Amino acid sequence: MKCPGQDSRYWKPGAIFDEKCPQCGQTVEFFKDDTARRCGKCGHRFANPKMDFGCASYCQYAEECIGDLPPELIAQKEDLLKDRVAIEMKRYFKTDFRRIGHATRVARHAEKIGKSEKGNMAVILVSAYLHDIGIHEAEKKHGSTSPEYQEKEGPVIARELMIKLGAKEGLIDEVCDIIGHHHHPRDDESLNFKVVYDSDLIANLEEKQKEDPMDVDRLNGIIDRSFLTESGRQTAREVLIK
Repeated sequence: MKCPGQDSRYWKPGAIFDEKCPQCGQTVEFFKDDTARRCGKCGHRFANPKMDFGCASYCQYAEECIGDLPPELIAQKEDLLKDRVAIEMKRYFKTDFRRIGHATRVARHAEKIGKSEKGNMAVILVSAYLHDIGIHEAEKKHGSTSPEYQEKEGPVIARELMIKLGAKEGLIDEVCDIIGHHHHPRDDESLNFKVVYDSDLIANLEEKQKEDPMDVDRLNGIIDRSFLTESGRQTAREVLIK
């Protein structure tokens, strides 16, 4: 026997409804169990606005379950991934509140700078939350938190975490590349790397200012020569120069 919720014999008024195509405004008929429909006029495929996709927004098998994901769901999936990565980062660091706080500040700056620079926010925010994820292994294996050891140990941990969360391979590869040299810019860097680098630099300077404050002229000099994006420089001045 079919589930009554899926069997059209048990459907109530409203189970079949019309929605306007977001591209051209043409009326498109939906059944309540349609995940998406294609507009007969312009060909645009869009998600059923009345369906709760629930686990499809984060499940790694969502495409096999409901077919090609519509753009709205892809955006939701990547946005939710960022939130789940933040949770996993906190679980990983446990009671190391200093590292949790630092990663959270970097992500906050990265969100502002990334939106201003029009970067890939999924890559930027996941990288920001995970950029120092190798620091405990660096301490354990090498007895040091030096940047080169963080960069050596971080990508393996980050990759395992992202695979577990069902991230796409391309996103995983780019995030791991950023983590693997996040203290050492190359000659020709991606925009996403530059945003994460600038955000980490702001957070590091914030922490140094609390311990040993620098004067405005010295801060301005660092901001002028060390940042890789204009939005990073602007944000640094807003945060560091009161």
